[in-house]
Amino acid sequence: MHLTLLEAALGAAAAIAVPLTAAGIMAGSPVDPAMQPAATVVVGATTLDFPLPGEFLAVGTPAVAPVERAAVGAFQIMKRQVSLADYRRCVDEAACAAPDARMVQADVPVTGVNWLDAQSYAQWYSKATRLTWRLPTAIEAAAAAAERFSGDAFSAAADDPANPAVRWIRRYREEAAAKRPPDPKPKPAGYYGANSKGVEDFAGNVWEWTSTCYARTILGEDRDVVDSTENCGVRVMEGRHRAYMSTFVRDGKSGGCAVGTPPENLGFRLVLEDRSAVAAAAARLRNLVDTIGTKIAQENGK
Repeated sequence: MHLTLLEAALGAAAAIAVPLTAAGIMAGSPVDPAMQPAATVVVGATTLDFPLPGEFLAVGTPAVAPVERAAVGAFQIMKRQVSLADYRRCVDEAACAAPDARMVQADVPVTGVNWLDAQSYAQWYSKATRLTWRLPTAIEAAAAAAERFSGDAFSAAADDPANPAVRWIRRYREEAAAKRPPDPKPKPAGYYGANSKGVEDFAGNVWEWTSTCYARTILGEDRDVVDSTENCGVRVMEGRHRAYMSTFVRDGKSGGCAVGTPPENLGFRLVLEDRSAVAAAAARLRNLVDTIGTKIAQENGK
């Protein structure tokens, strides 16, 4: 089995060696081995029913978010959330602020980071790997989350249009009653498993920053948009439920715009912006190498 996997890896490496060299990824000064690009998952182009993020008002009262049938192009996203170990390298190089969460275990997602921290890491990581990384948009996060995406559009069947408070109370109770982990301590990578796309740990106890701005939208009587104002000082977070956090907030319990229970931890994962065949081939090779390592570890453990 080892030989078969190794032959496959060597074949894949040979197939992409020339284009990688041409792109400058293998030529010149080498990438720090400790900063090899993270494993990614290719999320194919899709169309989904997406509950729009933000606050919606209809005739002066809170309204359920409209659901939009939206298309999303193919993209690559990190298989796992950015780890504490990787984030610490950015801190050590004085390119990132230290996270608020004081964790010793390195194989957990970094938490206690705000949107500005995530942006700083994306810039540093792009330079370190010589690839372009960015935060996902809210709709990309929804596409990557697949069946684990919930947004904040809970069922409106029990809502009373004449009494918006019913909706807010119902949502609070639904979220409070939802199954929670025994404690908010970040778990080792892979703890919550992979979804149908192969993306791990989405909707666990770490909510993820996106690049999407919070918006306050006024709807007319026919629910058409009358006016919409963006506030990019607040960003959308996706996870077990949607949340809205100011860009400087590192602790979900200290301030945000989510209804119901606040996020337990704030973290992130990144999208690989370079969608070229070279980047895709490199991602496939990294995934294959990860598979080899897992197989060897499993057999050595027998």
